[in-house]
Amino acid sequence: MNLGQGFPDADGPADLLRLAADAVLAGPNQYAPGGGDAALRRAVVEHRRAHWGVTEDPDAELLVTAGVTEAIAATVLALVGPGDEVVTVEPFYDSHAATVALAGARHVTVPVEPPAFLPDPARIAAALTDRTRLLILNTPHNPTGAVYPRALLEEIVRLCRERGVLILSDEVYEHLVFEGEHVSLRSIPGAREIALTASGAGKAFAVTGWKVGWLAGPAELVAAVRAVKQYLTFSTGPAYQAAMAAYLPRGEAHLVGQRERYRATRDALVAGLRAVGLEPVVPDAGYFVVVDLAPWGVTDASAAVRDWVREAGVAGIPVSALCRPTDDPADAHLASWLRLAFCKSEDVVAEGMRRLAEAAPRLRRG
Repeated sequence: MNLGQGFPDADGPADLLRLAADAVLAGPNQYAPGGGDAALRRAVVEHRRAHWGVTEDPDAELLVTAGVTEAIAATVLALVGPGDEVVTVEPFYDSHAATVALAGARHVTVPVEPPAFLPDPARIAAALTDRTRLLILNTPHNPTGAVYPRALLEEIVRLCRERGVLILSDEVYEHLVFEGEHVSLRSIPGAREIALTASGAGKAFAVTGWKVGWLAGPAELVAAVRAVKQYLTFSTGPAYQAAMAAYLPRGEAHLVGQRERYRATRDALVAGLRAVGLEPVVPDAGYFVVVDLAPWGVTDASAAVRDWVREAGVAGIPVSALCRPTDDPADAHLASWLRLAFCKSEDVVAEGMRRLAEAAPRLRRG
């Protein structure tokens, strides 16, 4: 049971898939415009206005990317260079750290702690130096499911404006909020001049393989990112872009239904973990549940994941894999914590929890 990787085990809505198939047959199947299909850019801008209350120019302030991963990579490579510093929270989506390394910059982290997993503004302020070029946020947060409240974002924007630091907000799970409210960073007063936000279709519409993402931000920064993007992927599949442009304005029913399906599998996963004596943090959003294995006597989840596969046939990801590496895995931040994905069918989650319950006596260490 693959509860490790964050992708759904069922494809997105049939109407959306049909639109893409029709677009392939109708053509053209040549390069899309480097900045993205114009109809998709307009649809995304209207979607962001309707949902998050931000108004952007589809021609100058919106760029279509090959998923959010490329939006992150192109942004970091465009705006950060050797000798600069980039601050993220820890744990972090692994692409954040990888692209900072590609840019030759120094990665500085601000650890977050259970159960809230929200960054302390004072720790962010302490991490910002005269070399800090960029702060990367992730709300809703992977892997913890934390949703950053408006007051926290307002304080972070204030800090970054005072220090002359740019912000990139990775908001790919924006439509998978179960508790609370997603606040897009660019809706915060004072953020528009210094902030970019990245999101996309993959998580929201269960088409992760399409790699259709987008980046919104100030025109001059988006132009700089576009100049890098043209030497990464240049453009992404025209049929997928056309399908999303047509479907996005009428996709609300899918978003609501998917959110409720994942709420049910989240609750089933949480209940299964509690039944074997573990106490996971119930996520407010996203694809993942994180759980401390310390009650089972486990100090190193990176070793435990191999035991889980061997003994229970259940795959997870150690949270320490999303933290700064250490010589001793037991010394890593959140070393005993495991990440499990619930963006799966009810049957898959139920079978994973059945197997875990059966194997639990062999997996406990204390």
